[in-house]
Amino acid sequence: MTPKVFISYSWSSPGHQALIRGWAEQLSGDGIDVVMDIYDLKEGQDKYAFMERMVTDPTVSHVVIFSDKVYAEKADARKAGVGTESQIISKEVYDKVGQSKFIPIACEFSDQGEPYLPIFLKSRIWIDFSSPEAVNQNWERLLRAIYGRPVFEKPALGKPPAYILSDSKIPPSPAISKFNALRQAILQGSTGVSVFRRQFLEACLTYADSLRVRATPQEETFAQKVLDDCTKLKLVRDHIIDWVLLESEALPGDAFNNALLNFLEHLAGLKDRPAELGSWNNSWFEAHALFVYETFLYIIAALLKTQSYSTLHEVFTSQYLLPEPVGGQETFFRYESFHATSRLLEEVLAPGKRLKSAAAELIRKHADRLDLPFKAVMESDLLAFLMALIRPDGWWFPQTLYYALYNYQFPFFLRAAQHKHFKNLVKITGITSAEELKKTALDGYKRLDVIHWYDFNPGRSLWELLNMEKLDSIQ
Repeated sequence: MTPKVFISYSWSSPGHQALIRGWAEQLSGDGIDVVMDIYDLKEGQDKYAFMERMVTDPTVSHVVIFSDKVYAEKADARKAGVGTESQIISKEVYDKVGQSKFIPIACEFSDQGEPYLPIFLKSRIWIDFSSPEAVNQNWERLLRAIYGRPVFEKPALGKPPAYILSDSKIPPSPAISKFNALRQAILQGSTGVSVFRRQFLEACLTYADSLRVRATPQEETFAQKVLDDCTKLKLVRDHIIDWVLLESEALPGDAFNNALLNFLEHLAGLKDRPAELGSWNNSWFEAHALFVYETFLYIIAALLKTQSYSTLHEVFTSQYLLPEPVGGQETFFRYESFHATSRLLEEVLAPGKRLKSAAAELIRKHADRLDLPFKAVMESDLLAFLMALIRPDGWWFPQTLYYALYNYQFPFFLRAAQHKHFKNLVKITGITSAEELKKTALDGYKRLDVIHWYDFNPGRSLWELLNMEKLDSIQ
């Protein structure tokens, strides 16, 4: 059953309000139905009746009380809305001493190191949210309290704990807490953003690396293992995209660009063997090759969403340093190296059927983000294809566009018919006129012999999807 939580807090300051709203959004993201005045109290409603209903409503499993100095003072003085709300809460607390419906959160401490809590809550066990580090450390504790899933449970007599019986050797992702700390640092303008970012990205890479094959796999079950690992790696994909969406919009600039390019280099390194392996087969790392490809497409989609056009130019035009070149590999590589296909997944994704692209089918099945749907991923694939057309030695096969239907149109390229939006395409490509872009792209079209990609039949031609004939045609 989905927990339902009412948030009690004071409108102490705009900064405190923003923190509360951010935590409410994070709780919602963790599967909790959040009730809060800014969401649920409408014009014309009685706010005191609303408070009393939320505090006493049996469907509300918990009341989370975010208490700072202002909240505690108003509650003890029975002042304003917090005072009325606290009267209702305190009665419930005193009447039901043994219950755990009310969870105090200490958002601020006095100079003496005491948490600012109302008198009626001082004897209750509270959770420290007084700093980004404390939030990072105690977030899981809050979730466990709400879900009623404590860290320690007394095992049934004679039965071993569940973790003893588990065969899973995959560690849980440590990047969730690291991202929460980074998010707070970015939103609060902390000087420690670079530290939190580094810790977060290292956690993502460490988790992904823990899934790399380090022993000869069983051939008869390996295709299913590749699919299982791809599913596990989707968690990291989402962490990374959450970061790109957040920082590219909140803190755009050289620091973010450099961090992203550096991360992409390390991301590409996951496609190769772990350094300690002396013998291997490249197919062992197919799951990670697909993960890198999928994550790259999502990064492009995220940057398009946040209108980070200069960053996109950097991503597409940079030469990346391979972290650990193997054998006779080149030291540097371009973005085309993020591309991947799959020969193994077809048998487990569509038994008995022939897929035009197992990699594209996997990405389509993984496309469960509401903020970046599969169509946004296809648009990023189309942009990668265009960037390959305009470079003399570029190559890219936009395999997700197998799923482009006849009526598909992509907003970024549609808008580029207007001059003001064409300038965004200029920032990405570096080509300043529509005629020059069209000519250069046409040369690439012929060089890649796109017209003879016979088995590639999206509903409309790639040239039409790029909206090439109409670019910069509207002032």
